[in-house]
This record gives sequence, C-alpha cells and structure tokens, in this order.
Amino acid sequence: MTFLDPLINGLSLGSLYALIAVGYTVVYGIVQLINFAHGEIFMVGAFGALSTWIVLGQASANLSWWMLPLMLVGGMVVGVTVAVLMERFAYRPLRHAPRLAPLITAIGISVFLQEFVRLFYGAIPGFPDAKAAVVFPQIEFFTGPAIEFGGAVIQRATFFTLGALAVSWAFLWFFVNKTKIGRAMLATSQDPDTARLMGIDVNRIITIAFAVGAALAAIAGTAHGLRYGNIDFKMGFLAGLKAFTAAVLGGIGNINGAVVGGLVLGVVESLATVYVPGQFGGAAWKDVWAFVLLIIVLVFRPQGIMGAKVVDRA
Repeated sequence: MTFLDPLINGLSLGSLYALIAVGYTVVYGIVQLINFAHGEIFMVGAFGALSTWIVLGQASANLSWWMLPLMLVGGMVVGVTVAVLMERFAYRPLRHAPRLAPLITAIGISVFLQEFVRLFYGAIPGFPDAKAAVVFPQIEFFTGPAIEFGGAVIQRATFFTLGALAVSWAFLWFFVNKTKIGRAMLATSQDPDTARLMGIDVNRIITIAFAVGAALAAIAGTAHGLRYGNIDFKMGFLAGLKAFTAAVLGGIGNINGAVVGGLVLGVVESLATVYVPGQFGGAAWKDVWAFVLLIIVLVFRPQGIMGAKVVDRA
C-alpha cells in the first residue's frame, strides 16, 4: 500500500461528507437553522435512487451506465420532495419560535424518516428486510473491481464521487453568484426583512435553499450506495453528524468551507486508520479521530478553517 491509497480513499470519503455538508451550510446561512434531519434526506435520496432501479431496471443486477442518471434524478426528486414538505409543514411554522423548538423538531423528523423507510420498504413483498443492509445495484464502469493507476488502487466509485463533488461545487458557485435566485438567497441570508421589503419572496427562497441542499444530499446518497454496495435506513444518522462536523470545521455558513472541511475530515479519517499505530489505529477508531479533529479546530480556531461568513441576527 502506498500513501496515495489512503489519500485517495480519504478524498472520496470526504467528498461524500462535503456534498451533505453543503446542504447544512446553505440552509444555515439563510435561516440560521441546524437541520439535523438533513442526514435522513441523504438516506431517503439513496432509497429514491434504489426505487428508480426497482421500477425501471430490476430485471438486471448489473446495469448499463445510462441507468445512473435516471437513478440520480429519481433520488433527487424524492429527496427534494421530502425536504420541501419538511420545510413547509415542520420548520416554517416554527420560524419565529425559540431556537430549541426547531432543533427538537429536526430530531423528531429524523427518527420519523428512519422508521418510515424501514416500515415502508419492509412491507413490500419480496423486498429485502430494510432492517438490514439492502444491496445497491451495480453500475457499469462505476462499480466493479478496483483500478490500479500510478501505483495506487482506486475504487471505481471514487471517480463518480469526486466528479459529483466537482460538478456540484461549480454549479452551486454559479447558481449563488451569477443567477437572480442566487443573489436573492445572498440578500435573504444577510437581512431577510430588508430582502422582503425589496420584493423578494423570502419563503420561496428558503424553500429553494432546502431543495438545493436536498438535491446534493441525494447525489451523496447515490454515491454512498455505489461506494459501499449497500444502503440501510440508519445510514443517515452518522453521515449527517459527520457532515455537520465538516461544516463546522470549514466554517458553518461558508459553502467553500463546507467542501474543504469535508475533504479534510475524510482524509484525516483515512490516514488515521492506516498510520495511527497500536490499539488506537484501525477502522474502529476512525470516528474517534474525526471528532478529535473537530475539538482541536474549535479550541484553536472556533470560527472554523475558513471562517464563518454569516451575520448574527438579533
């Protein structure tokens, strides 16, 4: 094994965290809400992609590459639908409530979505028990035997995960900085009351923020299925917690910081798994080292690696 192997693996893992962390950041930057149910959007998006395969391609376990875009669209439709409904009926009525209320609501939604997926898929005749890991379909080129390149062994799913992050990051930069809706999002994040006076529909902008974050989380859910070969209804909890950690590492409210934080977190986990010696090394300790990193960063740089670009509101 060369140094490149854990480094590339860490970048792939960090890309998953970054895709989810950006969703936290987009929503927090506008409504100052830490949506702890966002990890379940990641999980729901993965099951949405799986459901698309069930409807369109279940005759074959090994699918052609063109099936992947359809699965991505299916996952994003499901994830965005759930996120928009969540915002409209759970968070919007609590927008001016004490901050503890939406936080508790988010935890309740998280548990609700986990149990809903478990019971819904468990009731489908012939479907694998959702209590256990469900096999994710194999996609031509994106899954299969690892590729040896430049002395490093690279999982095929790594190409998709890194590419998805690069494309999503570029899209989000263009969307936020170059479009009318994006500029409205920036205005709303800075001062929602003034934005409303300037004719911006704040409720619509907040809904769009939830939708964008959910779409990225659904892409991450599909990437997770390709990377690990299975998904389950509990996968969103720890992934969401790690993504929140990545957002804090980079600077909560900073989109670029969320991406950097996710990549740093993934690389640290992967390198610690390989290079930390003795009983404190190995895969069993990777979560410990991830949160040790969070504590160190918060002690010496509380605003995160790249600093927060949000305004505290009264």
